[in-house]
Amino acid sequence: MIPTALLQYMTLVALLVGLVAVSFRIVAEYERLVVLYFGRFQEVKMPGLRIVLPGIQRAFRVDLRVITMDVPPQDVISKDNVTVRVNAVLYFRVVDPERAIIQVEDFLNATNQLAQTTLRSVLGQHDLDEMLSEREKLNKDIQDIIDKRSDAWGIKVINVEIKHVDLNENMVRAIARQAEAERERRAKVINAEGEFQASEKLLAAAEIISKNPQALQLRYLQTLSDMANQKNTNTVVFPFPIDLIQAALQKK
Repeated sequence: MIPTALLQYMTLVALLVGLVAVSFRIVAEYERLVVLYFGRFQEVKMPGLRIVLPGIQRAFRVDLRVITMDVPPQDVISKDNVTVRVNAVLYFRVVDPERAIIQVEDFLNATNQLAQTTLRSVLGQHDLDEMLSEREKLNKDIQDIIDKRSDAWGIKVINVEIKHVDLNENMVRAIARQAEAERERRAKVINAEGEFQASEKLLAAAEIISKNPQALQLRYLQTLSDMANQKNTNTVVFPFPIDLIQAALQKK
């Protein structure tokens, strides 16, 4: 039978060993340990083997690596009253562990909620065409706003990327019709410009031929040659001297 004194001594040693065991904390290189002493901030412990006294000190681990956060899809009404569904991805990291623990209850959830509201607010101020064609600018605007508001929490926003801008089927068909109309308009403009340039060239050629009768005669002969070389044609060509035509015109 173990004496009572020895039993008490063994119990005390076991308690001390257990207390020491739970007091040791291993802090990784990418982590910091925010320590509160009786509820008050004491220090931020660096990487390594650290001691935290149970019941007296309370420790919070903070990861300093870049965090990738997927912002859930948000229904956004654009400036031109088009409803779209947008989602994004947010890259950020904690730069001040003390503020990340003390200034906000849950900095991950707070950052996620801030990203959602900012995404809706910024995109709601732009037209659909701007959402589709100016993503770089929108990404920068959203990043600046989130970074400014989360600075008080010790968080630095590195980048924001809009992943998808989804439209309903009716809007997709409307955009397709708009694109088709735009292509037809461009084709007509190009055709009109081509006809205008051709008319200018014809006018210049007419002026040159009118000043040089020999050029008109050469053109006449070339036309006769082209018509004669055509296959499967029923056209009969009777050459008529241009000199006679000019003489007849002069008599009139």
